[in-house]
Amino acid sequence: MRTLVVDHPLVCHKLTALRDARTESPTFRRLTDELVTLLAYEATRSIRTEPVSVTTPVATAEGVRLARPLPLVVPVLRAGLGMLDGMVRLLPTAEVGFLGMVRDESSLTATTYADRLPEDLTGREVFVLDPMLATGGTLITTIELLVARRASSITAICLLAAPEGLARLDEAFADDSGCAITVVTAAVDDRLTDEGYITPGLGDAGDRLYGVV
Repeated sequence: MRTLVVDHPLVCHKLTALRDARTESPTFRRLTDELVTLLAYEATRSIRTEPVSVTTPVATAEGVRLARPLPLVVPVLRAGLGMLDGMVRLLPTAEVGFLGMVRDESSLTATTYADRLPEDLTGREVFVLDPMLATGGTLITTIELLVARRASSITAICLLAAPEGLARLDEAFADDSGCAITVVTAAVDDRLTDEGYITPGLGDAGDRLYGVV
C-alpha cells in the first residue's frame, strides 16, 4: 500500500479553514469541494490513458484520452457525498457507484447497508471518497469488497488520516492481492482518541457537512 500526503500550500490553507470550529456548514461544503479537486489532481497522476490522434485547425496532433473501461468513483455514504462534486469536476466522464457504510461506535467495526456497485470491476480503476481515515475499519471493508470484485487499482481520497488507520490498512493489505492500493490525503494527524476520532482532526465530517442528524 502507498500513502501520498499532498502538502501543497493551497491544500494546507483550505484544510486549516476546515479544521476551524467556527467554519459553518455552507463554507465547510465549499472548502471540501475545492480541497477534493486539489487532492484528485494528485490522485489521478497515474491514471491509465491510451494514445489518440486529433485534428487541430492546423494539423494532426498526437495526444491521449482516458483508457477504457472508464474509472469508477465511489463515495462512501453519507459524508463521502460531500466529496463527489469536487471529484467528478476533474473526472466528468467517470462512472459513479455508491456504498453505504455505518460504523458501530462500540466495536468501531463497519457494516454495509447499501451497495450500488458493478458486480464485476475487472480492469477498473476505482477512486474511493471517504473524508476521514480514522480506525481504518470502513476503508478496509470497502477495499475488501472492491478487491473481491477484481478492481485493478484502488485509490482512497481522504481529507485526513490517522497513523493508526494507515497502519491497519498497511497490515490488512500487506500481501500482494494483485490490486494496487493508494491512500491520498491532505494530512496525517497525531493520533486517535479513545473514542476513535482523529485528533486534532476537524470533528465529524458528516455532521459538519450536513448538520447533526
